[in-house]
Amino acid sequence: MIGAFVVIIGTCDTKLQELLFLKDQIQDGTKVMPFLIDVGRNPVEHQAITTSQATLLSSYGDGADVSDMPRGEFVQLMARCASKAIQALYEAGSVDGIISAGGSSGTALAAAVMRHVLPVGLPKLIVSTMASGDTRPVVGETDITLMHSVVDVAGLNPILRDILSNAGAAIASMALSHAARKDRKMEDAAAEAIKKWRVGISMFGVTTPGVDAIRSHLESNYPVETYVFHAVGTGGRAMERLIREGQLDAVIDLTTTEICDHLGGGVLSAGGHRLEAAVEASLPNIVSLGALDMINFGPRDTLPNKYEGRVIYEHNPTVTLVRTSPEECREIGGFIAEKLRKTKRSDMIEVWIPKGGVSMLAVPGGAFEDPEADKVLFEAIKTGLSGSGIKIVEDERHVNDKGFARDIAEALAAKLGVRKS
Repeated sequence: MIGAFVVIIGTCDTKLQELLFLKDQIQDGTKVMPFLIDVGRNPVEHQAITTSQATLLSSYGDGADVSDMPRGEFVQLMARCASKAIQALYEAGSVDGIISAGGSSGTALAAAVMRHVLPVGLPKLIVSTMASGDTRPVVGETDITLMHSVVDVAGLNPILRDILSNAGAAIASMALSHAARKDRKMEDAAAEAIKKWRVGISMFGVTTPGVDAIRSHLESNYPVETYVFHAVGTGGRAMERLIREGQLDAVIDLTTTEICDHLGGGVLSAGGHRLEAAVEASLPNIVSLGALDMINFGPRDTLPNKYEGRVIYEHNPTVTLVRTSPEECREIGGFIAEKLRKTKRSDMIEVWIPKGGVSMLAVPGGAFEDPEADKVLFEAIKTGLSGSGIKIVEDERHVNDKGFARDIAEALAAKLGVRKS
């Protein structure tokens, strides 16, 4: 009896031996059925290949000739074809896990499929030569697990056999666990009598007390479970993704600091689409200004020259903060207002302005205290939202004040229409 299904994606023209070994390790002694999908440049015929390169191209790539296609274009095409094939398998309930093994191009191709097709929570594993460097472009905002191959995925040897054996056992176990959870979720959904509302909250180190207080108040008093996202770029993107996947019911976007990095060239940007998902979904959405007093950079010696002479705070040896200027605050406020004004349900959004300080560092006497910059930020938001119908709450407390946190939590509960449990 098959207990779970695992997709193996790889280039069979260059990695067939290694992929077949991996397939055997997944299937060995388990109730897991592996599907091998070939995304190589040159067609390969082998009975172990479930979906051939020729089938992918004919079914999903309009029969394109890839023999002389530039490498970058080829990787993008095969990623699109494999995505469509795996999407069909997933919709049929035949994907409980996915794995790949390869070098830089194979990793890029497999990661693109995993990021764009499969939801967070479904097991994803890549054995890669690239897993010991900057992995952010590979993982993005998803839950891809990377395993360093140590040696190249180019011929079996004792080291690679051990690593592929570990990877096969890992994805098989994860897939079986996922399949079991999937079955339980179906049973639980049928029997569920009380719904718990799923609330996303954005957090940074300098807003942690406020988030902790919000989380505690909501979960102690209402049928709510919270999902906290670390606002380091990938955190904001992950929250936006989960909103689009329908895995969140409401948002308290307390910490919108990633916007500073997007506009100011910092290292923790979540990109230009921040704030959009909750607006598009018309979710109950409380937005605040947490940590809009800072742009994040790496170690002090990596700070761009244009920021020399500014108010700088060394958070730790690997993180250097630059205080946002009035000009930057005006741009940040305008960005927030522009995104929120696009809502079709202004009654679903409130903006809370913590006039006592937008972070631990911006309170009176703090390293980033700057009344002028704060005033410009607040006015830019108010001006930008004028006439939008979006409620603005100006509060004299700082963002980490327990009373401020409690009142924000209550405001969200009111929008959800939930009663205290």
